Amino acid sequence: MSQEQDQVQGDAGKWRIEVDRLVCAGTGLCLGTAHGRMRLDGGRARPVEDVITPDDAVTDAAETCPMEAITVRDAATGEVLAPLR
Repeated sequence: MSQEQDQVQGDAGKWRIEVDRLVCAGTGLCLGTAHGRMRLDGGRARPVEDVITPDDAVTDAAETCPMEAITVRDAATGEVLAPLR
């Protein structure tokens, strides 16, 4: 099995949080919505962990981000889970 296949299997059932820090306005709404999953770093949001177990609060944060700077993906497939456009 290749290293890439091992990574996909290890990420099965997990989510990846991505933040476009050039788009993020640093409002902090995501910190309140997904408490403990997001933090501010240099005035911009950043996930505490890039790959997480599923957490509806994270998809809520992506859906409510006023700048649409947060994307939640299936860590194994890359499918966008939030925000739904």
